[in-house]
Amino acid sequence: MLYFGDDDMTRAAAYLCGIMTYHGIPFVRIDSAESPTDVLLQEPCDAFIISDYPRERFQPGQLEMICAAVKNGAGLVMLGGWESFHGRLGEYHETVLADVLPVKMLNKDDRRNFSQGVILALMSLELSHPITDGLPWINPPLVGGLNKFSPKRGATVLLKGQPLEVLKDDDEWYDFDFNSPPYPMLVVGEYGKGRTAAFATDVAPHWAGGMVDWGKKRITQDLPNGGFVEIGVDYAKFFAQLLRWVAG
Repeated sequence: MLYFGDDDMTRAAAYLCGIMTYHGIPFVRIDSAESPTDVLLQEPCDAFIISDYPRERFQPGQLEMICAAVKNGAGLVMLGGWESFHGRLGEYHETVLADVLPVKMLNKDDRRNFSQGVILALMSLELSHPITDGLPWINPPLVGGLNKFSPKRGATVLLKGQPLEVLKDDDEWYDFDFNSPPYPMLVVGEYGKGRTAAFATDVAPHWAGGMVDWGKKRITQDLPNGGFVEIGVDYAKFFAQLLRWVAG
């Protein structure tokens, strides 16, 4: 895996690095403040992970190199964040990745924040997929924010995000409103010979919210650079299954 973004391994990147280390997924990291070399992008790679990584860090022609690799069989997943998809300032909606990813990005700020959370749920109970199988969707996690996008024709929406609104009824009880339209959260597709995925929320707080603790058991994982993360076992399993599927 070639993993771009999420600051560095002492901050947000610690979460996905911890997951990949725990599940034995080899990876190479490019911090958010760094740019990849052409030589690195030309090396064989099972999949590219772009997560909250500034578009401006890619040098001219490098996104085209990633697209060519995906067309030839590598995987590509973009995870949500302020510098993913369109993001705050406009990152990838006018790049060649717009043709590769399985979603249509907005041409304006696509960030959505939810103080009361968004429930992550299966799009269909009848839909089985290697990314979502074997996880306790009867006890779904809540996330705090996302990038808004829409699936392309032919893509598959595996997960939706249902906004939760908690309303005070009286001094004793609260009502829960689920009437807001859901957001597509996980969309998968293909580009050439490669698999692609778009996940609307972040792998790390603050957007990932309670998802980092999803699961009845917890994992404590040491990191390659020192330090450690404590995370929920099902949170880790979900991202491991996502990465392995994308990598084929």
